[in-house]
Amino acid sequence: MSMSRNIIIEDAGTESAAMRQVELVERKGKGHPDTICDSVMEAVSISLCREYTERAGSILHHNIDKGLLVAGRSSVRPGGGKVLEPMKIIFGDRAADHFMGTPIPVGEIAEAAAITWLKENLRFVDPERDVRFQNEIRPGSAELTDIFSRKVMGANDTSAGTGYAPLSETETMVLETERFLNSPEFKQAFPETGEDVKIMGYRNRNSLTLTVAMAFVDRFVSSASDYFERKQHALDAIRTFIEARSHTFSSVEIAINTLDDPARGENGIYLTVLGTSADGADSGEVGRGNRVNGLISFGRPTSLEAAAGKNPVSHVGKIYNLLARETAARIHREVRGVAEVSVFLCSQIGKPLDRPLAASARVTAEPGVQLKNISDDIASIIDQELAGITAFTRRLARGEFAVC
Repeated sequence: MSMSRNIIIEDAGTESAAMRQVELVERKGKGHPDTICDSVMEAVSISLCREYTERAGSILHHNIDKGLLVAGRSSVRPGGGKVLEPMKIIFGDRAADHFMGTPIPVGEIAEAAAITWLKENLRFVDPERDVRFQNEIRPGSAELTDIFSRKVMGANDTSAGTGYAPLSETETMVLETERFLNSPEFKQAFPETGEDVKIMGYRNRNSLTLTVAMAFVDRFVSSASDYFERKQHALDAIRTFIEARSHTFSSVEIAINTLDDPARGENGIYLTVLGTSADGADSGEVGRGNRVNGLISFGRPTSLEAAAGKNPVSHVGKIYNLLARETAARIHREVRGVAEVSVFLCSQIGKPLDRPLAASARVTAEPGVQLKNISDDIASIIDQELAGITAFTRRLARGEFAVC
């Protein structure tokens, strides 16, 4: 089926993600170095959008999606270690730094946005003490900058975005378990647990295994034996959380920090000074973590575009991934008979955002439902979402949608 916006609806067959024998799903929590990078650069973009709008009346050219977090160096020990060398956050890529001849302090805006995010999300990180900032943001090229002054805003890249709905039970469990572990309630009950949480969900038929990596904060741990006792309490809390949830898994196995080795004493436990491995072990980079739905789902359609930090008015690497996600969710919510749907949007550089080169939906219909009977309704929703893309980009600029 084809419409004026090059909308195509195709049959995905009968096997949804939840029906496959094996499913692998990962989520990196907010204290993971990759997620820190994504979140900080997105905060910078939102701050720039606000500043540009106040100064110029519109959003100017910028893409802050080449950020890097360089791990620091720390000395951990039960009872409290110390940071020997601060981590470094490097702001990269391009942003307009002048308007009508007046300088715009892009570097200062970026650093202020990063400091605010770090203070609000990582309890033990003092950005004034534990982080150094390096500004490598430069003005954009003339051709890409010119897109922002044209009457009709065009795509600034030839790229594709994708999204799907609904989340499978495995995906939902992984997502909500990480959110539980990073919730204020859990942190109040278990202050020794840091924000650096990563969960890998592995489903084989109807059995689920959750492998959790969770940084512990050394100042709260008095010894190796104390660490293992605290880890057991955290494990019990996760089990209670999952048992209280409604799910159809025949069994759920949970493992925490599987590199731990009791025989190695203090050298065999996962401690950090600041609650994130970025204080002395792992670096991070924009785009290496969660996709725009907060998950890394192996076997699902995905885009390698880094949405975080990209400008929200012309960069399809952000716009189309988020719009595809929202469109898929709406199709599944509103069109009866859709068991699962994936939406794909492909742009051509310079062409209007609401007129993609192709917009397609890959649909798994519920038993007894023929795709031809619901195709028009699906295509109509895609058409409506594309028609409203300007309002959608305004919401992106205000930070209304999570990107990681």
